[in-house]
Amino acid sequence: MKTSYSGSPEDADLRRVDSLAREIFSDVANKWALLIIEALGERTLRFTEVRGEIEGISHKMLTQNLRMLERYGLIERTVHPVVPPRVEYALTDPGRDLRVTIAGLCDWTHRYLGHIEASRQRFDG
Repeated sequence: MKTSYSGSPEDADLRRVDSLAREIFSDVANKWALLIIEALGERTLRFTEVRGEIEGISHKMLTQNLRMLERYGLIERTVHPVVPPRVEYALTDPGRDLRVTIAGLCDWTHRYLGHIEASRQRFDG
């Protein structure tokens, strides 16, 4: 089914881009995906190594998030043809760029943690 827009073609393109951006952000901005991106960093890791870096993540959640990140082109999955198969994960260039953005958010959190905690206590009190 094709969606029709009452605005200009440029408006339709912007709506499509905004919609896609929201979808990507919704998928990628979850705690597990962000921790996976941070854990991989500049390294190439096997599944069990990634899992060992992220406290509390289940096998299922790690698998789902690795697949989602691969679908978006943020990580690269390499299967080595050995017995048993060896599978490795690494960030792609867009994944490394996203990691820089995540680092900025982490820096912001550390910088304002005291302010945020004080505000939450005042609000909740």
